[in-house]
Amino acid sequence: MKLDIEGRVALVVGASRGIGFAIADTLAAEGARVALAARGLDGIKSAADRIGRGASFHVADVTDPAAALSLVSEIEKQYGNIDILVCNVGSGASVPPGKETATEWSRVMDINLFAATNTIEAARPLMNRGSGDRAIVCVSSICGLAALGAPVTYSAAKAALNATVRGLARPLALEGIRINAVAPGNILAADGTWARKIAENKTAVDEMLIREVPLRRLGKPEEVADIVAFLGSPRAAFITGTVIVADGGQLRA
Repeated sequence: MKLDIEGRVALVVGASRGIGFAIADTLAAEGARVALAARGLDGIKSAADRIGRGASFHVADVTDPAAALSLVSEIEKQYGNIDILVCNVGSGASVPPGKETATEWSRVMDINLFAATNTIEAARPLMNRGSGDRAIVCVSSICGLAALGAPVTYSAAKAALNATVRGLARPLALEGIRINAVAPGNILAADGTWARKIAENKTAVDEMLIREVPLRRLGKPEEVADIVAFLGSPRAAFITGTVIVADGGQLRA
C-alpha cells in the first residue's frame, strides 16, 4: 500500500534502537523527511547514519518539558513543521509488584507517560500550523490493557498513556490532528529484553510462547513500525483515539 507520506516531516522520539529505530527507518523508506531524537548522542547519531536518506538526529531528554520545547524548536528551524509525531520513549524496567516507592513511581511515569505528554504539548502549536493530515502516534504496551505480571508502575503508566490518547482525540481533532497508539506485545529486538531472556533460557521463552501467545512467536520491531507508519499516514485519516494491539493474540479480552 502506498502511504502517501513522501516529503512529510516525521519526528520520532526514542529512535536510537529497537521499535523506535524501526519506525524511523520505515517512515524514511516511505519517503518521509525523518528527524530522530533520543537522550544519547552516540546512539542517535549512529541510528540516523544507518537510515541515511537525509535523516537528522537530535539529542533531547523529553522527560524534561524544557528539553521537549527545545527539541521542537530545533525541528521548526530545520524543517518548518511537523506532520507526523511518534512518541516512543519508554522502558519496562522497574521494581517487582508490591515494591513500589514514590521515587520509582515518579521515575517510571516520567519515562512512560510524561515523555509523551511533554512532547505532544511542545509539538502541538507547530503541528497546528500545518495543513492536510497530521498525526500523532504513541507507542504503548499491552501491559497497559491487562494485568500480565509486568511491573505495576510500568503497567499503570501505559494505561495512563492509553487514556491520554483517547482523551486527547476530540480536542486535537478540532485542530486537524489525529492521535492514536500502538500497544505491542512481546517484541524481539537485537539488544532488548527478549534477546536477553532467550540467551539466558530459550526453553522457558518457548514454553511461554506456547502457553500465552496463539501465534507462538515473538513480534518484530518492523511489524510494529508498519502499523505506526500506517497510522501516521493519510491512509488512516478516519482513525483517531484508538489503541491498536499487536501481540500475536496474547490478550484474551
